[in-house]
Amino acid sequence: MLPAHADVVVVGGGSCGSVVAARISDDPDRSVLLLEEGPGYRSVADTPREILDAATIPVGPGSRWAATFPARPTPETGTTVSRGRLLGGSGAVNGAYFVRARPGDLAHWPASWSYDEVLADFRAVETDTDFPGDLHGSDGPVPVARVPWDRLHPVSAAFHRTAVSAGFATVDDLNAPGPDGVGRVPLNIRDGMRVGPALAYLLPVLHRPNLTVTTGTEVLRVVVANGRAVAVKVAEGTGARTITADHVVVCAGAVRSPQLLMLSGIGPADELRRIGITLQHNLSGVGRDFTDHPEVAIGYRYRRDVPTGSPLLETVLHTGTLELRPYTVPFGAAIPGSGVADPVFGVVLTRPRSRGRIVLDRADPRSAPVLDYRYLGHPQDRADLREGVRLASNMLAAMTDLVDASGLTTTLGTSLHLSGTCRMGDDEGAVVDERCRVRGIDGLSVVDTSVFPEVPSRGPHATAVMLAHRFGVSLWRSEAPRRHTRRFTPPV
Repeated sequence: MLPAHADVVVVGGGSCGSVVAARISDDPDRSVLLLEEGPGYRSVADTPREILDAATIPVGPGSRWAATFPARPTPETGTTVSRGRLLGGSGAVNGAYFVRARPGDLAHWPASWSYDEVLADFRAVETDTDFPGDLHGSDGPVPVARVPWDRLHPVSAAFHRTAVSAGFATVDDLNAPGPDGVGRVPLNIRDGMRVGPALAYLLPVLHRPNLTVTTGTEVLRVVVANGRAVAVKVAEGTGARTITADHVVVCAGAVRSPQLLMLSGIGPADELRRIGITLQHNLSGVGRDFTDHPEVAIGYRYRRDVPTGSPLLETVLHTGTLELRPYTVPFGAAIPGSGVADPVFGVVLTRPRSRGRIVLDRADPRSAPVLDYRYLGHPQDRADLREGVRLASNMLAAMTDLVDASGLTTTLGTSLHLSGTCRMGDDEGAVVDERCRVRGIDGLSVVDTSVFPEVPSRGPHATAVMLAHRFGVSLWRSEAPRRHTRRFTPPV
């Protein structure tokens, strides 16, 4: 059974929630309750194979490990997107791309989050087996390595040769500050196993008497009284029960975190009135002006058979506004049930200007909200992506020994790097302050990619883990009084 009270309740056991719960429970005098809506596991031995296999991304149709959301990439187009819904979140089912935000990305964050300020936290989360030294960690929970040059997939090797021939520089370490270019992707993979934050941080500490982890638990709302978060309501059978807390940390992800705040009466007053929710605190930025990476998938064909079983992405090319991605196998081979039989080459806009919003269903605000991306709303975004498609098409045409570049197709999609739905800052539209505290509500924090001021120019996973580590180690400590409570251990 669930406890009636915890010093700290963490809502969401994804990439950030796993780290936050593990790091806060380092203090034996804090009781920590982690509530995850999806399924889970208690050890590497009982983790399903498809979660461990770094060559598989198990988020296709019907996956029990993913939640599906309706999405509008542009006002004229509709689709669905999947995000991880399990202990470990999207970090347990993604492509294991573990690239840090660049110093220029962090310059848009509050000053306490500058690259120099957070470098120690980036180092603390990782063990980089390729580049020991001042820039990298050697004893952190997350293993980081790159596929050796002589073991690159044929697509990855051909792409690298073509990029160098086109005049782009080779970058040995994409997690180091420096110029753009082509290089091998840092991956959180060890011996073919994807080591996400749940496996790296949470599972090793499940034995702690002050830590309770429960899965299959839906949090309905955060209870606010007199301007302070005092409890969470969770679904129980056909009803609900209340768990009190000294501090609530929402780590439900860039979609569910803003939705949960709005269901709790915290958000834009006009939006809450539209969906019939009583306003607790007006925060105009909740769910609004998010950023994500639009991605054009260029379909092509192989001239010969290529191997399977490799990580989906081993090399990338970074330019000022683009990331070019030579995926090693068709999505149909990596994502069971996706049905995408032809290989694709990804063109990602890394510094988008267009902004989107989360739209709750008026008839059922608890249902999956619409992700209204509003991609390509800014003319410069359209120009940059056109240039990226041109560059990628030329590179594919040059990979003649492997690629049939006749009849290329293009499809606009998303890299699933949603950020900024509860963004950090001190302006009127900011939702949390630089310590991740919800503005105007005591005892409530949000810690996941929703608080990023904008999406980094690289994939967000390494930066999200850094954020959660930093919060769990230091930022929250002044928030909750000490109160050690008896542990209850519900089955996972």
